[in-house]
Amino acid sequence: MELGAPVLENAFVRLEPLGEAHREPLRAACEADREIWEIYPYSMIGIHFDPFWIRIRAEQQTGRCVPFAAMADGACVGITRYLGIDPVNRSVEIGGTYYRPDQRGGTVNPAAKYLLLDHAFAQGARRVRFSVDAINARSRAAMLKLGAVQEGILRQDRVCWTGRVRDTVVFSVLAGEWPRVRDGLLKRLSK
Repeated sequence: MELGAPVLENAFVRLEPLGEAHREPLRAACEADREIWEIYPYSMIGIHFDPFWIRIRAEQQTGRCVPFAAMADGACVGITRYLGIDPVNRSVEIGGTYYRPDQRGGTVNPAAKYLLLDHAFAQGARRVRFSVDAINARSRAAMLKLGAVQEGILRQDRVCWTGRVRDTVVFSVLAGEWPRVRDGLLKRLSK
């Protein structure tokens, strides 16, 4: 499994490997919803953005993650990434996803998930996982709508930037499940 860092694109979204040109547009996208960061394990607003940027770019350089700027209509509307990359076990996580409020509930997220899942499975992934905060009802519902299988809940999994201790709900899609999930995503995107 060799994921690389390609540009992934369809009619709804373009996922570009994160680069310096995305820094300020991503900062602006993150500032568009200051309240949502309370349910994230880290913050990307205000004084927290620059340390986040430095960390993610360092992880990108070492191959610990493959971050993408999510582009819609030529503008940076958010970020998503491959992380927890495990080539030996052919497993990867899709996460660290944030979209501007005006892009939620539309085609950007399912289109991006389609591209990321399709690429991962085409590159030999056996398993793609997702980790969602247990209190994030919208993201949990999105995972089920995607067709991912809920595997369980990791209790008191991590301490968030606010000090809250998070329970993490783990979902996954296996290679054998991808055709069903793919067909569901393509059906949603064709509407």
